[in-house]
Amino acid sequence: MKQNYILVMCDDLGYGDVSFNGNKIIHTPYLDRLAKEGAVFKNFYSGAPVCSPTRGTCLTGRHHYRYTVTSANEGALPKEEITIAQMLKAQGYATGHFGKWHLGTLSKTIPDGRRGGAKNLKAYSPPWEHHIDECFSTEVAVPLYNPMENQPFVSKYWTAEDEYATENLEGDDSKIIMDRAIPFIEKNAEANTPFFAIIWFHAPHKPVVASPEHRSLYAQYPPLMQHYFGSITAMDEQVGRLNAKIKALGLEENTCIWFCSDNGPEGESVKDGGDGVGTTAGLRGRKRSLFNGGINVPACIKWPAYVEAGSTYSFLASTLDFLPTFFAHNAIEMPDSRPIDGANLLEHFVGAESKRLKPIPIRLAGHSKAKMAGSPTFGLINDDYKILCNFNEEHPENMMFNTFADKREEFNIAETHADIFEKYKAELWEMAQSFERSHLGEDYGVANYEPKFKFKSHDTTWHKME
Repeated sequence: MKQNYILVMCDDLGYGDVSFNGNKIIHTPYLDRLAKEGAVFKNFYSGAPVCSPTRGTCLTGRHHYRYTVTSANEGALPKEEITIAQMLKAQGYATGHFGKWHLGTLSKTIPDGRRGGAKNLKAYSPPWEHHIDECFSTEVAVPLYNPMENQPFVSKYWTAEDEYATENLEGDDSKIIMDRAIPFIEKNAEANTPFFAIIWFHAPHKPVVASPEHRSLYAQYPPLMQHYFGSITAMDEQVGRLNAKIKALGLEENTCIWFCSDNGPEGESVKDGGDGVGTTAGLRGRKRSLFNGGINVPACIKWPAYVEAGSTYSFLASTLDFLPTFFAHNAIEMPDSRPIDGANLLEHFVGAESKRLKPIPIRLAGHSKAKMAGSPTFGLINDDYKILCNFNEEHPENMMFNTFADKREEFNIAETHADIFEKYKAELWEMAQSFERSHLGEDYGVANYEPKFKFKSHDTTWHKME
């Protein structure tokens, strides 16, 4: 029997914002149950420290610099990219996307989202053009309660080209999303059709608004915390609803539910005088930073076919790994030789392998150095070391840390281990050049291919030096 796959992702949820990673305040009992029925990842990395790029890595298994989605609200996923949905659909799977898309605009007729919608047609790249059968998708973030009200940017829930939802849009946004995902699952269960469901919550991304009911659970805290904590608990309830439905439909034994966050928590922490209430559990940096607080995210997986309940995984894993793992499980081979940056984790799940054979590349540029918490803009993570650097002679900013022994990144050993650092920097440079070749169309086999967006140069660092 074919396995069903469900990718669940939060938006801006910090490593320390769930109780399975030690949070003592925020109630996440259903995520805890999912984790206990499966496994917790201790070293799971988002593909980038901001939203859009990570989402691209989830679907393609490829670093986001290969296909123009270089930062949040930048670029658009090209049709030429091969996705999980595309290849599973060819094997008879139903495919669905529910929640935040953020990989391109969704309308040719309405100015929707931050990329401009109808004002920016070159960024048009909706789910239904990427082999998604059914969707209920926004381009950008929306308020987490009554999502169609008080929006910072116009963003509708699109269901098809020129069609958007107008009903059942009141109340908690996570519930609104799950109200569409559950029927998709029920329909395909009844038809005995295997499915691939992408459920990407907006919580707890700004605008952070929780219901009075969920705020009341945290009445002893300031209003900002009430909303933040409440929105996470509201999302947690919907994860519980999903897990319960999978059990009720008799799908538990042949369904993979994989949960993570797209990056670290937003804003400067309250401890440091800011309004960011999300926590990294002591990891350095936050959203937009290549330090671990920006990319080492909460994650767990329930997959009875492979994962022993109650497990804890310490091996390196990433959102880049979804595609190669699902492809390996289905004996799917890529139709061409394009580079895949993720790794197949099947043998890691059963304990047959612990060392990662492919390093995890990381990259973000164009934000201020302060926003990036002082981190350089290129990086590579393997089982021995994490290196960070800039390919910019004026701003070398070399850093290297022990991957597991120094997760808080307190001891920069780039100078004392210069030979090792230079070895990995050279490896990263080769990868960077490969990114550029991919961006220019080398992987697609399309004559005279021209990317819609310019490549962000290797020497790009911060948009202003501080």
